[in-house]
Amino acid sequence: MALLEVTAATGLSVMAGTAVTALLCVGPRQVSRAMTDVDERIRGVAPYLGAAVALLAVKQLTQGYRLRFSRALGWNITDELYALEGGFVAGLQDVTPEATLEFFTVSYMVGFAFLLVAGPITYFLSAGRRQRHLKELLVAYMLNYAVGTVCYTLFISYGPRNHLETVSGLMYRVYPQTQDLTAAVASNTNVFPSLHTSLSVAVVAVAWRSRRTHPRWTPVAAAVAVAVVFSTMYLGIHWLTDVVAGAALGVGSVFAAVRIVDRAESRSLTARDDTHEEPAGRAGDD
Repeated sequence: MALLEVTAATGLSVMAGTAVTALLCVGPRQVSRAMTDVDERIRGVAPYLGAAVALLAVKQLTQGYRLRFSRALGWNITDELYALEGGFVAGLQDVTPEATLEFFTVSYMVGFAFLLVAGPITYFLSAGRRQRHLKELLVAYMLNYAVGTVCYTLFISYGPRNHLETVSGLMYRVYPQTQDLTAAVASNTNVFPSLHTSLSVAVVAVAWRSRRTHPRWTPVAAAVAVAVVFSTMYLGIHWLTDVVAGAALGVGSVFAAVRIVDRAESRSLTARDDTHEEPAGRAGDD
C-alpha cells in the first residue's frame, strides 16, 4: 500500500510539474500547435523512443539475474571508495541544516523524475519537426543506463548510509515509505556511478545546448539538477566519488549522443534523398 501511495504521489507531482514547465518554457500557443501534428512528431522520434523503452525493459527484466551474477563475482569496491574520500558525506550531513531534509527528499524522489520526464516533453512540444534535442537526450539516457547497468553488474558498492555509522540514511529514517519505491527499481548495491547524478547532468548538458531556443528551460533544469545531485550525498545514498563519476558519465553521454544522432540523421537524410531521386530520362528526352 505504501508503494502505491508513494508512486502515485510522485507520479502526480511529476505530471503537474511537467505541465507547468511546458506552459512556461514552451508556451500555450506552441503546445496547442504541437497537438495538431503529434502523430508526425511521434513518428520522427519513434526509433529513438522505441530503443530507449526496449533498453529499460531489458534492464528491469534482467535485474534479478544481474544481481545474482554480481554477487557471485564479488567485486566489492566499497572500502576503496571510502579510502578515496573518507568521511566527506558524514561532514556534509553535519553542516547541512536538518530543516532542509524535506526539500532534499522531494528533490531526490520527485525532482529527479521530473527532469527525466520534463526534458523530453519540453523538446517534443517545441517548434521544429526534426526534434534534434529530444533525440540527443533519448540517446544520452540510453548510454547512461547501459554504462550504469554494466558497472552495477561488475561492482558491488554500498552507499555511505550502509557502510558508516557516522552517516544516517536520513530519507529512509524519516520517510521509510520512500524505500519501497527505490527498492522496486534498484538494488542498494547500485551506487557507483550515481545515475541520479549522471542523468541529471545529461539533462542539463542538453538544456545548455538548447539554451538559445529554450532559454527558460535551461535555468529550471540546472536548479533542479543541483538539488538532486546534492541530495544524493546529503541523504547518505551516494559517495562523492559516485557523484563525480556520474557527472563525467552525464557529460560524456551527451558528447557521444550528439555524434550518434549526427550520424543517424545524416544516414536518414541520405536514404531519403536516394528514395526521392529523379527518375532517369528515357532515350530522346531533353
